[in-house]
Amino acid sequence: MAWRKSSYSGQGGGNCLEVGEGFVGPAVPVRDSKRPEGPALLIPAGAWRAFTAGLHTGGL
Repeated sequence: MAWRKSSYSGQGGGNCLEVGEGFVGPAVPVRDSKRPEGPALLIPAGAWRAFTAGLHTGGL
């Protein structure tokens, strides 16, 4: 699986999340970019869509 992080993250190594791409299932894998060997959280797909929609509309 490939991991990506926001283009807003920059290269400073700050607090960034990475999102797994190409994961097939009812959840979205998310991990800490500073600890790629660490565990990933599986966020229910509907909750992830609501979260990202809130980011795009400025609701969060």
